[in-house]
Amino acid sequence: MHITLESDYAVRIVYCLAQNGGRMEAAAIAEQTGVTLRFSLKILRKLVAGELVKSYKGAGGGYELAKDPKEISLYEVIEQVEGPYAISRCLNEDDYTCNRNRQACMVCKFSRIYADISEMVREKLEGIKFGNLLDEPCLLYTSPSPRDRT
Repeated sequence: MHITLESDYAVRIVYCLAQNGGRMEAAAIAEQTGVTLRFSLKILRKLVAGELVKSYKGAGGGYELAKDPKEISLYEVIEQVEGPYAISRCLNEDDYTCNRNRQACMVCKFSRIYADISEMVREKLEGIKFGNLLDEPCLLYTSPSPRDRT
């Protein structure tokens, strides 16, 4: 499981704006993030609609964060692009009907487990603010090997 490329790019764009600390042209954002200009503009429209980014027209126009980076969470950015996070479609889709495991107890045994995991992920992402990321040194992260997890 992974976040979509669009969400990954949205995170890069917000981080770029946070690092810059001011207004930037879309072309400069695209260049610094490695996201095509066309895709950057699409993502920026979503971020503006979600009131995470402000857009300015005309000469001297561009984009800047609508809030202090310490107030913008990783979850807010991902949610603006993807919608609410849930590990399983049965948690978010109103018209989704699950018939697994209903013969025995009329309730999907996995729904509560998926809801708990989804909540943990949301809480973790909500706790990560872009302003705090600016204060941290750039460290390489390596995930633990399967042997380290046991």
